[in-house]
Amino acid sequence: MEKQAEIGVFGGSGFYAFLDKVEEVKIETPYGAPSDRIALAEVSGRRVAFLPRHGKEHSLPPHRIPYRANLWAMKSLGVTRIIAPTAAGSLQADVHPGDFVVCDQFVDRTYGRADTYYDGPVVTHISTAAPYCSQLRALAAQVGEAQGVRIHRSGTVVVIQGPRFSTAAESRWFSQMGWHVVNMTQYPECVLARELEMCYVNISLITDYDAGLVGLPGIEPVTVEQMLAVFKRNNERVKELILGMIAALPDQGDCECQRALATARIE
Repeated sequence: MEKQAEIGVFGGSGFYAFLDKVEEVKIETPYGAPSDRIALAEVSGRRVAFLPRHGKEHSLPPHRIPYRANLWAMKSLGVTRIIAPTAAGSLQADVHPGDFVVCDQFVDRTYGRADTYYDGPVVTHISTAAPYCSQLRALAAQVGEAQGVRIHRSGTVVVIQGPRFSTAAESRWFSQMGWHVVNMTQYPECVLARELEMCYVNISLITDYDAGLVGLPGIEPVTVEQMLAVFKRNNERVKELILGMIAALPDQGDCECQRALATARIE
């Protein structure tokens, strides 16, 4: 397929109207259909591909998202760098609703998800010691700070299976382990991007405190009205952050992501 985009954006709830004047394309992959049609547009002179990971109607729960198809479709369009915002809950009292966290580590608590392209015969072990692109992470933090966003330059996201939320006991355990945010979609999305040697950055948008923090001094149970208000405000801010990142991206990247397979294969 002819190259049609260089930057990919995976959206969560509320990000589907991110682009204007789009061309939608339907992509076939060896792993089935992606979550939805992919929207192509030009932003700051760059070709961008946007895919709502849950589908336009938010019909795919986290454990049913076709992660392999989504990443493969982006790669087939020519995408080399992925910007992936997600809604997330805070596990630490100093990570407030409305904050952004640029994650640098994940902990996988999912199960049964198809999480690799390499089922043999060539055995492939990619390194995920540093699973997120260092260049994209630095750029996200730099742009966010310049825009006045309260942004955390690092953090560990624990990825739960869903679709249920954590119990209070699970949430307290995650917090006691020192992890920062909780989400349902970061795994295996970031790992599959690494297997395809695409740069990938997650920006976690904090909508509320997770269940294990409720009851601590100054932290009250969140209401749906409050969460939606934070969510709406974050949607506008993350749109500006992504637009700023696209405008500031260098033409060529030079990072570890692009060489992920160099020493990963046993042949």
